[in-house]
Amino acid sequence: MLRRMFCAALLLPGAFALAQDKPKEPPKKLPRIAISDPKDLKDDQDFAVQGEYEGASGQTKLGAQVVANGGGAFTLKVFSGGLPGAGWDGKTKWEQRAYRGDNGVTFGGMKNGFAGTVGNGILSLKDAGTIEASLKRVERNSPTLGAKPPEGAVVLFAKEGDEKNWTGGKLVELSDGKYLNTGIKSKQAFGAFTAHVEFRLPWMPNSTGQGRGNSGVYLQDRYELQVLDSFGLSGENNECGGFYTLHKPKVNMCLPPMAWQTYDIDFTPAQFDGDKKVKNARATVRHNGVVIQDDVELKGPTGGGQPEKNTPGVFQFQNHGDPLVFRNVWVVEKK
Repeated sequence: MLRRMFCAALLLPGAFALAQDKPKEPPKKLPRIAISDPKDLKDDQDFAVQGEYEGASGQTKLGAQVVANGGGAFTLKVFSGGLPGAGWDGKTKWEQRAYRGDNGVTFGGMKNGFAGTVGNGILSLKDAGTIEASLKRVERNSPTLGAKPPEGAVVLFAKEGDEKNWTGGKLVELSDGKYLNTGIKSKQAFGAFTAHVEFRLPWMPNSTGQGRGNSGVYLQDRYELQVLDSFGLSGENNECGGFYTLHKPKVNMCLPPMAWQTYDIDFTPAQFDGDKKVKNARATVRHNGVVIQDDVELKGPTGGGQPEKNTPGVFQFQNHGDPLVFRNVWVVEKK
């Protein structure tokens, strides 16, 4: 029944009545917010609501993502089977707007879909039939978070002082630690490798699209693995985990902003016979422990990438003016 209800919801986009206490629409142009320090978010009501939720209705596991859109507005997505990468069937989902009003954050009306509330770490929803669920807010952590470099690894950043391994490298001092900045390139170049990178997206609820936590991890300074606040989005090739313009991720594994995330990358460079390229570069990427790019072919440099050559290349952490930070970056070269 849950699957049929979800499908009906998708076919009837105008069927959901907004909660009666919906406030006025926020202004079209909201001021830019860009916060990277956790201490600056302790009193932010919208930050406390946004995030991931898990629960069940009867025997059916449910996952939900609440995405802050600024001005007390949210997008609510509910997934049948669980969260993306944790049980979701990849097909059945339902989406609706939610708003902060006099009665807290509320959504919907029960005539044709869900109604409910979000607050105090609980997402409560029900429909006019048999569906009723209480989902708890969860904070997922990548299974490779904090992974230690194996013997023989080249450590590009682990502690204060390692910023010297980067051209333009500087420390970003926040209340919870010292991290690596963006707009930098590693001084050491690499051919084939496996690499581990950890990054944290800023809180930018009033921004959208490419203006929301934008950066990129360039492999050999040629191929951009996009970094972006894509939490709750569809997962495209210009979103988090995508090889820019080339390959979208198999599943959008982007966690909420301000959560530490991981890329684990296995890369084989393009092969040349003299100056002629005979094989394209290939890469496998795990985002927060889940394979999102499976031995994909990189047919050429992405936008802003350097030309392909029969030479090693450096890492670049792209700067788009948003306050991302990186940590725990290491590389194992392959022969």
